Amino acid sequence: MVGFTERERYRVLNRRKMISSQMTKCIALILSGGSGSRFGSNIPKQYHHLNGKSVLRHAIDAFIDHESVDSVRVVVRPGDEELYQSAVQNVQILPSVEGGETRQISTLNGLRSFSNTPPDIVLIHDGARPFPSKTLISEIVKNLKTKIAVVPTIPLYDTLKLISNNGLIIDTVDRSRVVRAQTPQGFRYQEIFNAHLKFLGHNYSDDATIAEKAGIEVTQVAGHEDNIKITHSKDINRAKEIIGVDKMIVRTGIGFDVHAFGQGTHIILGGIKIKFHRGLLGHSDADTLLHALTDAILGAICREDIGFHFPPTDPKWADADSAIFLKHAANMLDQLGGFITSLDSTIICENPKIAPHRDAICKNIAKILNLPKDRISVKATTTEQLGFTGREDGLAAQAIATVMLPSSL
Repeated sequence: MVGFTERERYRVLNRRKMISSQMTKCIALILSGGSGSRFGSNIPKQYHHLNGKSVLRHAIDAFIDHESVDSVRVVVRPGDEELYQSAVQNVQILPSVEGGETRQISTLNGLRSFSNTPPDIVLIHDGARPFPSKTLISEIVKNLKTKIAVVPTIPLYDTLKLISNNGLIIDTVDRSRVVRAQTPQGFRYQEIFNAHLKFLGHNYSDDATIAEKAGIEVTQVAGHEDNIKITHSKDINRAKEIIGVDKMIVRTGIGFDVHAFGQGTHIILGGIKIKFHRGLLGHSDADTLLHALTDAILGAICREDIGFHFPPTDPKWADADSAIFLKHAANMLDQLGGFITSLDSTIICENPKIAPHRDAICKNIAKILNLPKDRISVKATTTEQLGFTGREDGLAAQAIATVMLPSSL
């Protein structure tokens, strides 16, 4: 909704949904319980950023923006709560539900959470599918007015071969009767909930299978090739093609910050507390590294500097956690439709020694920004005892942010 604030957008969507809910209450249940082991990243694939927001957030927004969907709930893997909270900032959805050891248990946990106030229909969707189209969602909801279960499918065009355990081809499969199943899979709520309860303890790969085992007739509708599931890292390239990331440009920004040493027992760098015989002087927590990174991002999007957004004369920011500043800059980038591709930084000091803390600092910055750790570089150097850092009067940090922004800006 171009031109609307987040609050106005929510109110408009709410009015639409109040009207639609008088007819049929529809809930979207999004499963975000996978570990993404095949994706090859230090964070699960559904939290990987794609054009400025996570894969999961793309999926959530598709349902929030649909007039037939009354509300959205996400099932979250235990241990992913902070990643999840970062992904759903400034979005109005139902509280999350904890996932289980299998997809089937996670789905049942989600379905059970509605048992006291059951919806008429539920759309069960994989959080690693970022692009369920409005047309597809509409088609599933429309069919559920007369059907119990509806699944989007894609035909197969390649010849299919059946192979033996030792890798030999033993038969050719009739592809005219084989399709690929996608999500969202739509169901009358009570029927699919009962089916899940009946087959508790099994480990079926999708909800349509459970419906089939329960004797429920499952109707297929046409899926879409762009409704891809992110499984391997190469799938991100396909996703970028779909949303037109190739129409983006590279921007860079430079940040630099200095803080003097004072009395204290520790310093904070990159959000990590480091024991030291001195502290850093500053209005906030004096995190020199996060300040430099914040200015680098602000520089890349040409949005003034950290002092403009968080004036040191404002008592509101006294002793503030500098992660607030960094998140603010990242959110501004996100609102412009951009995203961070890499952050490079150098800490300049004689002491304390940074090497023992480098990994923890990188991990924490990645956590703050919901980025893969391999996009964060933290280096350290000295000035060979020259200048104020050489005299150990204080320390400095410099940073370079590389971002992608829509070429239309």
